[in-house]
Amino acid sequence: MDDFKFPTDHSDDRPDQGVAEEDPFDSKKWSPDWESHILEAPGLFSVLYLPIILFVVTVFTTLWAGAYQVNLKPVEGPLDFLFRYPENLFEGWPFAVTLLGILVTHEFGHFWLSRIHRVPASLPLFIPGPPQFIGTFGAIIRMRSPIMNRRALFDIGVAGPIAGFVVAVVALLIGLSLSTVVPKIGLYGLQLGEPLLLQFFAWVIFGPIPDTYDIVLHPVAFAAWFGFFVTALNLLPVGQLDGGHVAFALFGERQRTLAFTVLPILIVLGVWGWPGWLLWAGLTFLIGITHPPVIDPATDLGRSRVWVGWLATGIFVLSFSPVPFYFG
Repeated sequence: MDDFKFPTDHSDDRPDQGVAEEDPFDSKKWSPDWESHILEAPGLFSVLYLPIILFVVTVFTTLWAGAYQVNLKPVEGPLDFLFRYPENLFEGWPFAVTLLGILVTHEFGHFWLSRIHRVPASLPLFIPGPPQFIGTFGAIIRMRSPIMNRRALFDIGVAGPIAGFVVAVVALLIGLSLSTVVPKIGLYGLQLGEPLLLQFFAWVIFGPIPDTYDIVLHPVAFAAWFGFFVTALNLLPVGQLDGGHVAFALFGERQRTLAFTVLPILIVLGVWGWPGWLLWAGLTFLIGITHPPVIDPATDLGRSRVWVGWLATGIFVLSFSPVPFYFG
């Protein structure tokens, strides 16, 4: 893996034919400086050891977070809980397994489509987080060369959200069947917003719920909720988020207009809803609002990918919650 290099010359691999086939990887068709954007071949530590270490640490922090969520014993915080009741750590496995299952599926959706389109990419790099909430900040994959064309960009970008969404739906159905409906008396603190899909499945499973009652989510359902939240965030059509990839593949330079339309919406939602949207609006400036071009922008997507793009839009609508967190 240390010797991996992006192919620049395929002339030796072509069959000896009278008429040469058109090679979509022919570097002569690309801009003269495209090779300068290829990252150097990484070492074994960054290719293999670092992803494994980060994943193991994230397994621990999500187990810790899940166990701390269901803990009913008096403690003074997650660190005190860990030191006093380390034997209870594995009580967090329903939450940890579900959340990591969603995130792993999401990231490997990107990874395998990158392999299919011959775009060198790292293994998923998971980011451990504090156990006070969910124990992770998600995961990323690093692309080590430019993406060839709009088809590759679309496939790589859309594969993660769709794959993760499917797992989250299954987890939500299982988690809701294990959840309970209780009176709102005595319920206080941080509350979760309800995306459309959660509202629908809750109605299917529990029927109409009176205003004086609420659902206490099982850890599996709680992890599924975060799966929807992460999916919606990633599908924002901004910069190099998954939604930015999909929007640029579908609309080209018009993705810029779409991104600048989303920005004020986030600001409004941040002022009158969840303040965290203001943070996301600020992050869009840091990561870049517009999407960089692909090497071959003229490649046609085809009708099937356009329909998948509409599917991704539907997933965003079903997963998005204007006010994901509030106190009540």
